[in-house]
Amino acid sequence: MATLTVPEPVPSPAEDAESIHKAVHVAHSLMSSNGFIKASYNVIVHKRDATLPRHLHVSGWGTNEKTLINILAHRNATQRKQIQLAYEELYNESLTKKLESELKGNFEKAVYRWNFEPVEREAVMACIALRKSFNSHVIIEIACVNSPNELLAVKKAYQVKFRRSLEEDVAAHTVGDLRKLLFGLVSTYRYDGEDIDVKLAKSEAKILQEHIKDNELNHDEIIRILGTRSKAQIYATFNSYREEYGTSIEEALAGDSTDEYALALRAAVACIIDPHLYYVEALDAALEKSDEDTLTRIIVLHAEKDLGEIKDKFHKRKNVPLEHAVAKKTSGDYEAFLLALLGV
Repeated sequence: MATLTVPEPVPSPAEDAESIHKAVHVAHSLMSSNGFIKASYNVIVHKRDATLPRHLHVSGWGTNEKTLINILAHRNATQRKQIQLAYEELYNESLTKKLESELKGNFEKAVYRWNFEPVEREAVMACIALRKSFNSHVIIEIACVNSPNELLAVKKAYQVKFRRSLEEDVAAHTVGDLRKLLFGLVSTYRYDGEDIDVKLAKSEAKILQEHIKDNELNHDEIIRILGTRSKAQIYATFNSYREEYGTSIEEALAGDSTDEYALALRAAVACIIDPHLYYVEALDAALEKSDEDTLTRIIVLHAEKDLGEIKDKFHKRKNVPLEHAVAKKTSGDYEAFLLALLGV
């Protein structure tokens, strides 16, 4: 269930483009017409001028962020793409680049990532996670939460945009056991049906138990099972594990180890078993640690998909609405943008 809300009727792409153009230029006009253009730009940018109307107070060179949020945070992917095309046609400049130059901080990052089409957005986030600020959880989420066809679409988008395959960059930017795990997860094309083999589930549960008991979490057989079996078959294997050995696979893998591979393995298992619960815990940790990148990623990626289910589970597990937790830990335009995507 998506949390994105779109007004009815929705303005045309050209009307939205014009409103955005005015929002990023109106303060310039006011400055010029009132003589502020002669003042130091540093003063204009960093000090809110009491003579400007309150709704035009800015954080960039003169941007009405409220208007941007009211439009961009309330349009679906198709509508946002049409707005970008209309903006470029009307003003002969890229809306994405314009907003990059006008907005700052976490708000700019959130808007930048939101403006991509969903599949391209995941490809961009994967590239950032591999080549700029390494984060194995981003790759694991893309590989383990998406359906086989969705993962394939992300890999195609990655190749088109970056002229390299996702597998190529995973291999180039990881080493050792972590490389084996991540490469195995992104290079698969799982069977996506519901058929299961009970006998196979029992035999592979035994394989998992033996290697976990011997603390061989990096064994090729564990990676093979997680990286090749259908999700239905993996569920059956994990259920067999619980029935045969009296504990869940999550409990068996739990521990205090901060080893990057062990953390990645646990994340992969959590994503496969219950993606919504995985995201609840990831959001809770992000809010606790002020990890804005993770907070932004999850909300932006899921607002048009299943953020409603994540919100509901967060409320049940943490006894606080997600929007309240986000509002407590964020502020300003960044907070307003995230809350809009949360459907507040």
